[in-house]
Amino acid sequence: MIPHPTEEQFLAGRTSADESREWVDSVEHEFEHAFATLNGLRSGVSVFGSARIAPDHPWYALGVEVGRRIAEAGYPVITGGGPGLMQAANRGAASVGGRSIGLAIELPREEEPNPYADTVVPFEHFFVRKTVFVRYSCAFVALPGGFGTLDELFEALTLIQTDKLHDFPVILVGTAFWGPVAEWLRTTLVDAGTISPHDLDLLTVTDDLDEMLRVIRACVECHTPPPGGVVPR
Repeated sequence: MIPHPTEEQFLAGRTSADESREWVDSVEHEFEHAFATLNGLRSGVSVFGSARIAPDHPWYALGVEVGRRIAEAGYPVITGGGPGLMQAANRGAASVGGRSIGLAIELPREEEPNPYADTVVPFEHFFVRKTVFVRYSCAFVALPGGFGTLDELFEALTLIQTDKLHDFPVILVGTAFWGPVAEWLRTTLVDAGTISPHDLDLLTVTDDLDEMLRVIRACVECHTPPPGGVVPR
């Protein structure tokens, strides 16, 4: 790959016009590589969650089960490719022979992609990666997580609220963790008038993985199955 200014340099405004053009070229290359690697992929379900959760944590077991159930239902599982709950979801998908994909961000302190993703697409730019998550997914499932998970969650909600994205379920698994977030949306944002009450309908908060799959299927059934693709059952 041709060397180009880093994202840090670009965002800090420390690039010349020529260097900025090189940075734009690197973004284009990253999109092209992702599109070529994932060509033909349809109706994936992206699963987000904390990278900090150890395999002996109950949330990790939940992540494995979420990945397994999604894969058994016929949907490719897409994660950020990292450790913790991302690894758990990839592991669950791989355990039943499902398609298991990791969209791995390159960070100085980040570990190598987890070993349970059969396809790994590397990214330098967060916004490119977020676009690819949406493009190849029919739903987002969020397990407990931090800023990265919240970033993906609110990106999707913003796209749906502004009519950039349609028939796209956003499901928060884990009521003990996500319930207070949903309550904050209701008692602070709705009460302040910064979002509408019906905006809360964009979210499903549940512990029931059967409900998770029902919500996914209800939207996916509105979509035309891809020619020659795997039709979710």
